[in-house]
Amino acid sequence: MINWPRVKQLWDEVGSDEFEAILRIFLREVQGVILRLQQETERGQIEQNLHFLKGSASSLGFDQVSKLCQDGERRAAAGNEMDAHIAEIVAAFYASKTEFDTKRKRHLR
Repeated sequence: MINWPRVKQLWDEVGSDEFEAILRIFLREVQGVILRLQQETERGQIEQNLHFLKGSASSLGFDQVSKLCQDGERRAAAGNEMDAHIAEIVAAFYASKTEFDTKRKRHLR
C-alpha cells in the first residue's frame, strides 16, 4: 500500500517540519479531490482529478492509490462506468492513510 522507501526519501530530502507541512497539504487536497470525484460526471474532469491524485499520491508513497488512479484515468478516457472504481480508490486512500498513520513513526526515524 505504502512505498516506505519513497516516504523516507522525501522525509530525508525536506526534513521533518517541511514533510509535515507537505503531508497536511496533501491530506487536505485529497479530501477535496475525493469529494469532486464522488460528484463529478464529466469524463474530462474525472480524468483531471484522477491525474492530480495519481501524482500527489505517488509523491507521498501512496502507491496503491496512485496505481488505481492511473487505471481510472484509462477507464474514464475509454468512457467506462466509474462509480465502482472511484469507490475503490476512495477505500484504498483511507486504508493507505490508516497504514500511514499507524506505521509512519516506525519508518521515519
